[in-house]
Amino acid sequence: MQTKEENKQKLGFWSIVLFGINGIIGSGIFLLPSTPMKLIGIGSIFVLLFDAFLVVTIALCFAQDANFFDKNGGPYLYAKDAFGNFIGYEVGFVTWAIRMIAEAAAAFAFATVLGSFFPSLSNSNVRSVVIAVLITALAVMNISGVRLTKIVNNIVTVGKLVPLIIFVAVGIFFIKGTNFAPFFPDGKYTSGSFGQSALTMFFAFTGFEGIAVAAGEMDNPKKNLPKAMIIIVGAVASVYVLIQLTAIGIMGYKLAGSSTPLMDALAKVTGNFGKDLITAGSLISIGGLLVASSFITPRSGVALAENKMMPKILAKRNKKNAPYVAIIISAIVSLVIALFNSTFADLALISAISRFAQYIPTIIAVLVFSKTKKSQPINFKIPLGPIIPIIALAVSLWLLIQTSIQELIWGFGALIIAIPFYFLTPFRHFKE
Repeated sequence: MQTKEENKQKLGFWSIVLFGINGIIGSGIFLLPSTPMKLIGIGSIFVLLFDAFLVVTIALCFAQDANFFDKNGGPYLYAKDAFGNFIGYEVGFVTWAIRMIAEAAAAFAFATVLGSFFPSLSNSNVRSVVIAVLITALAVMNISGVRLTKIVNNIVTVGKLVPLIIFVAVGIFFIKGTNFAPFFPDGKYTSGSFGQSALTMFFAFTGFEGIAVAAGEMDNPKKNLPKAMIIIVGAVASVYVLIQLTAIGIMGYKLAGSSTPLMDALAKVTGNFGKDLITAGSLISIGGLLVASSFITPRSGVALAENKMMPKILAKRNKKNAPYVAIIISAIVSLVIALFNSTFADLALISAISRFAQYIPTIIAVLVFSKTKKSQPINFKIPLGPIIPIIALAVSLWLLIQTSIQELIWGFGALIIAIPFYFLTPFRHFKE
């Protein structure tokens, strides 16, 4: 039986939705329109819709698996239950490691963008101080409990969406029909450009799975999480499509040559005010992503500890029900990675590719649970039976084929690193 204070620390339905949106929309959306425009031109709009459909199929798998769990862990719990301790440990280890890498990369990006606002902060030594202060402040906020984190997250999520909404609301009046021709660059389709564009755009959706990791912090997760998953992905996909349409309508193929597409597009119709607004929005967006990430990341370690796969001290909580040991350790590791990181792009790519180590087991788990848990009541069931999980699995494998061997090795390297840890740690032998 939960106390009144513990109930107050839980995430309600709309807080779950906002956390999910915040966890997906980061710096990528502000840079998204240009790269696919170079590859496939106006066709990038349809590639985006295609990617959104594929992401929905994977999110549906997460939503159905979430029916059976109300603890922290998400993909780790699904894999452990469906395939046993070893696969579960591999997924859990990778989930925690990659989230720390992603958080470090986001902190690095935040400090870099801040340096563009204030040149005095662009020095590498000063940037390191900014990163240290940022990660420390986020850790302190999370140690203070879910309630404070929830309030900050809700405010920041709304704050990051405002400039994007303004971009679409203002930009839509400056769309020119002539900017939507020719359909492909140079008037012809280039073989392989669809797959490359789909992979690039797919990375912009990664992060939707993170909210499942923190199920133990939610109010009635078995009921709320599946519904929230669908709303989260649908909302983000709608925002992405509207932004892509607006950006192309304003700039046409000039968009392909822009390193800051949304800033340049709005500057074209509103001047420096629009550019500054979007620049500020990108800073808020990265900051918001960090708020969500700093909340979710430690819960990956907590899930391993609660299931006897890591030292139980990781699951230790304070009076605010915050797993302060896992929060401190996650912050320290992220800080070290961020301070010794020299390339944001490489870390971001590794983080994105490695997420398939969570997606694929989660997708297959749907098929396993349809046999092993068919007698259990569920709040959400994927329509069309096994068809959607099979599509999601095929899509995941197809997207991985678009990736180079070197990138795959870096992306899935953590799976290999995890193996000796699994066999060396005695905690996996503890009985409940």
